[in-house]
Amino acid sequence: MPPVPATPPLPAAARWSPPPLVSASVALHGVAAGALLAGPPATWWALGAVVLNHAVLGTAGLWPRSTLLGPNVTRLPATAAARGEVALTIDDGPDPEVTPAVLDLLAAAGVRATFFCIAERARAQPALLRRIVAAGHDVQNHSHHHRHHFSLQGPRGLAREVGDAQALLADLTGMAPHCFRAPAGLRNPFLDPVLHRLGLHLVSWTRRGYDTRSGDAATVQARLAKGLAGGDILLLHDGHAARTGAGRAVLLDVLPPLLQRLHQAALRPVTLRAALPPRQTRPAA
Repeated sequence: MPPVPATPPLPAAARWSPPPLVSASVALHGVAAGALLAGPPATWWALGAVVLNHAVLGTAGLWPRSTLLGPNVTRLPATAAARGEVALTIDDGPDPEVTPAVLDLLAAAGVRATFFCIAERARAQPALLRRIVAAGHDVQNHSHHHRHHFSLQGPRGLAREVGDAQALLADLTGMAPHCFRAPAGLRNPFLDPVLHRLGLHLVSWTRRGYDTRSGDAATVQARLAKGLAGGDILLLHDGHAARTGAGRAVLLDVLPPLLQRLHQAALRPVTLRAALPPRQTRPAA
């Protein structure tokens, strides 16, 4: 295996710049702390404002395509869209049963995809991960454990979950990921500083088929294909995939008609590594 390229360190002048909502929240907490010292009735106004602020932050974290908590890639760059490029992104693998069949379908169509892999699953399937990379597909970071309480963790927990996955996937593939997708798309204000430090884009999607919930391939494919256009990022799953009536992972029945639809629309699937440059950081003033 070739040597693992290290994630390039951020320039000395680079720093994380909080989004406006986070900056406003910090300022609000400062004002509220001062109001608490003033006693009632200012105390009740301060507590109410803080509760409302936390509700707004929580709602932003529950909205996978929101940019309120930091940069969030929901579409490919305009130049890629103009070329008719789209990104097929496949989450929650690698799965020893489903992923090989997915790779066969992609190879038959001459298409490359991006696999957002759970690191602990990748560690259990190193040969399968190498097969993904050898076929020209892209492997990106989908956390170490894909825990349901991912978005409830603090800075240290998030740093471990994302950083451990980053190191393991880089070691297994020989190439450090430059994109991250949060489990279920859920996050909190502590995530973006972690991604900034690791040089990772947060990537969500333009459209999804809900293929972890629905085993009806026609329904899933119709959700993905409706309004399909250049620049779209499509979300599918090889891990945790719903099953059809025949017991097959629904993705396996969705991919052939979806790939045919892309071909008919003259849309070309590309990997995120090919479409997205490394995350840029804002230099300090």
